[in-house]
Amino acid sequence: MPSPSEPHRRVLLIAPHGSYRTGPFLRAARELGLAVLVASRGEHSIVASYAEGLHIDFADRDAALARILAAARAQPFCAVIGTDDSVVELASRASAALDLPHNPASATRLTRRKDQARICLHEAGVRVPVFATVSVADDVATLEQVAGTVGFPLVMKPLALSASRGVMRADNTDELHAGLARLRAMLGCEPGLDETERTTVLLERFVPGVEVAVEAMLQDGHLQLLAIFDKPDPLDGPFFEETLYVTPSRLPAQTVAAIEQEVAAACAAFGLREGPVHAECRVNQAGVWIIELAARTIGGLCGRLLRFGTGHTLEQLVLRHASGAPAIAPAGLDGAAGVMMIPIPRAGVFKRVEGILEARRVPGIDDIDIQIREGHELVPLPEGASYLGFIFARAETPAAVEAALREAHARLRIVITPLWKPLAASA
Repeated sequence: MPSPSEPHRRVLLIAPHGSYRTGPFLRAARELGLAVLVASRGEHSIVASYAEGLHIDFADRDAALARILAAARAQPFCAVIGTDDSVVELASRASAALDLPHNPASATRLTRRKDQARICLHEAGVRVPVFATVSVADDVATLEQVAGTVGFPLVMKPLALSASRGVMRADNTDELHAGLARLRAMLGCEPGLDETERTTVLLERFVPGVEVAVEAMLQDGHLQLLAIFDKPDPLDGPFFEETLYVTPSRLPAQTVAAIEQEVAAACAAFGLREGPVHAECRVNQAGVWIIELAARTIGGLCGRLLRFGTGHTLEQLVLRHASGAPAIAPAGLDGAAGVMMIPIPRAGVFKRVEGILEARRVPGIDDIDIQIREGHELVPLPEGASYLGFIFARAETPAAVEAALREAHARLRIVITPLWKPLAASA
């Protein structure tokens, strides 16, 4: 662990409370001998044995930036990293003010605003679905006119949420109205959104095909592909809960090359130049479609899958790049790997998961990590924001990984009790 006299070995990690990414980055920093200051919301302790905490208010971005710059004057940083979509713009602003490698704030802003991102990519000639925006308060005639322009089936998306929250498919006007009513209630109480993000919804034409996730790194505008994850479960709606990620991809080499080319074009259109990139793409006979592009690492605990031949984890590669350490090119993945993000089957109160020992005995299963604790209220998608946990597997082939994950999940028994509701008062 570096001493306080080594400010050039100190990293600022900006993370929203409850981020899955904080722990992996803290572990990677400790392994690289980097001191860490975690900037986060002050409602809970964020101080670990190997990290200090700085409480900031994300709702006041200028004040948050001022607190970060004051901390840097007291003890400089060698790097600033934003863990999640909601904080990457603040991280880019802080890096720019401290003259550290960074993406332009305008570029990172595009990664968290789906409407502006679609406009940018369309104008740059990058393949994206037909899209439009509507207000949750629009009258029926206006909504149906816009939906008719986009075309059914279509997908409704909040402008600034991630992890498939609020994303719903509509095959007709009745489903459109029902979905928008659901989004109106959801966005109305969502913290951290501005007025536009709270009242505006993106509509885009549903794109059929297989879906993949892409993990890459940018250095001075050059894209280095790290991994492509197949998503074997079809994501056709009505909600879009991701479950299985398996790598390396089983797509043909020419398709992989086309995906890399399209993601690089999207990064260039946004103006992204440095650091991690996570993209979601659909592939069909028309080509590669950019669905999402983020200036961060893969979400959840999925980064654990990427064990590179150099011995460095994904988070270590990001920290090395951000802190100016000599670049280390990954030599490739160590075999096939995959993760199942255990979906929340229904609303209720979580009691326990049975069958974990049986599931761990499945050949190829590497780990099972249950994230939710007993007594927690479970909220499934589209309103929910978390998974029950993660199942990790490794094997010689992607097919063997997928089979192991499915068998292990089948052995789990998730016990959920109904939410308690008070009896109605008697007349």
